[in-house]
Amino acid sequence: MSVLAAALALALAPTPGSATAAADEPDPLVPGIVGAGRAEYPMDTPDQVLPPLRSEGEPVVPVPEPERQVDELVEHLPRGAVAEACTATTGIYQRQVERLLKLKVDGKQSAADCKAIKAFQVKEKIKPANGYAGPITWARAELLAARKNLDPGRRCPVKKYTVACVDLDRQLMWVRKDKKITYAVVNIRSGRKGYATRTGWHSIYWRHKDHWSSIYDTPMPYSQFFSGGQAFHAVYGQIATPTGSRGCVNLSYANARKLWDVLRKGDRVYIWGKRPGT
Repeated sequence: MSVLAAALALALAPTPGSATAAADEPDPLVPGIVGAGRAEYPMDTPDQVLPPLRSEGEPVVPVPEPERQVDELVEHLPRGAVAEACTATTGIYQRQVERLLKLKVDGKQSAADCKAIKAFQVKEKIKPANGYAGPITWARAELLAARKNLDPGRRCPVKKYTVACVDLDRQLMWVRKDKKITYAVVNIRSGRKGYATRTGWHSIYWRHKDHWSSIYDTPMPYSQFFSGGQAFHAVYGQIATPTGSRGCVNLSYANARKLWDVLRKGDRVYIWGKRPGT
């Protein structure tokens, strides 16, 4: 091949962002409204595997508070989905949302499904309201259902002492002491595929309000470590995203700050289930 022919072939080859290359790649989920749902700081807060090296008494520079709270519920959906109209696209959490909205659970998007899901999104102020069963819609529906029936499977042990209950199946957590709920149920984000949040019994062994990951240079406000480098802590941005964390149990900034005042060193943590898709 001549130099000219080689150069021409290189120029015509599809680039990673071209339509030809994109045809072989999965359609990524992105926030449904351009410019919305962005975080001021990194979203991933990976498991450091080993306990933190910093001693409790060591002075640190406080991690920043968020400049704004993420109040809007901005759904993640394929780039090709229509923004403000019902779409026939089947959402990645189609079955879960069908079950929660008491629709026919078949994992297939029908016109009736789309209409019902869109109505739910409008009611809960999820944007865009287009009937797509994405992570935000599923998380909101799961949270509302849990407020009515917190633990239908009775998976969380009832003990005389404090237990932080983490349900990976539903991506929810709450805290109870005996029969009293001391921290109401909230949405969480657990470990993604390959970075599973460890299940079973754990204990809060170290707490650091202004923790910063020295390995990944990532802020981890209100960290409460319970297993190696896995901890409850805040993230800047929405919790319900297409991918999970790298092991930690992520909460919204407001919820992590509230949890800080509920748990203490030595409190028990019980985790069960599996994050959908992992």
